[in-house]
Amino acid sequence: FRLWFISGYTHQFSFSYDRLYIDKALKWGMEVNFGVGKTKEVNYNTIGNEQVFVKDSNLFLQNFLDANVELTYRRAIKTRHRFGIGYHIQNVKDTIAKLNPTYFYAGRTQVSYPELYYTMSYFDVDYIPYPTKGYAAELNFSKKGFTNTINSWQLSVKGSANWHLSPRTYLNLQSFSTIKLPFEQPYFNQRLLGYGDVFMQGYEYYVIDGVAGGYLKAGITKEVLSVSRNFFTKKSQEPLRIPLRIFAKVYGNAGYVYNPQPGNNFLVNRMLYSAGFGIDILTYYDFTIKLEYSFNQLGENGLFLHRMSNF
Repeated sequence: FRLWFISGYTHQFSFSYDRLYIDKALKWGMEVNFGVGKTKEVNYNTIGNEQVFVKDSNLFLQNFLDANVELTYRRAIKTRHRFGIGYHIQNVKDTIAKLNPTYFYAGRTQVSYPELYYTMSYFDVDYIPYPTKGYAAELNFSKKGFTNTINSWQLSVKGSANWHLSPRTYLNLQSFSTIKLPFEQPYFNQRLLGYGDVFMQGYEYYVIDGVAGGYLKAGITKEVLSVSRNFFTKKSQEPLRIPLRIFAKVYGNAGYVYNPQPGNNFLVNRMLYSAGFGIDILTYYDFTIKLEYSFNQLGENGLFLHRMSNF
């Protein structure tokens, strides 16, 4: 059971209850989530592939409510299925509708819609936080709304494949693709690359909105250090073992995002490429740090720090 109270530019109350198993056979589980809040700052548009915000220190510009119930089914160790139903309400002030009439459809200031979704995840790898051998995949299908106000079908697929080239050298491939139908979607439902863990290396400073697209990533990593140290504490006679593994890597990305209404965004409707090199550091409690120096086709380069995993 988790409970949050958040204050500041966003005022939010939310809770969730996750019960891993609800049956004696230990196959079915459930999760309940609820959140309600309001915020003084809203990302109302994307211009030049950068999020544009408006904020008001004295006025809440957006109110929201999200609720969902989810059932999980795990018959064996490698595959988990999730079935969910939710309901969402969003309200924005007239300021948002005037700045971007397509934030919702036709200058609307409120939407409310149900959502149905199904997610299947599969893991057959040697080490989930940092796989070097095996395969992983995730499929997500969702239906949002049933009226002209909100009507969206979305299918997303994410995959990872890893092979040993030698005892300490590994090849990995990662892919992601998604499509939203119909192609005409309001702005708030067009997020694609650059949000969360769905991004291309070398384009971290940008977001790329659209209704269809994806990427393919390829990399070669080599383990250059693997050590561990034991530390004794006063409370226990058993030593605390802290491992440290360091991998050097090179990588390349290729991707594409389709947007029928590109506006002033120059990274949509074209092939995107990037490449780079870096190091990955793994240590205690699966803590992973990724230091990457990336180059993109715009002639830009830079050093980026990540803690995101593949899934």
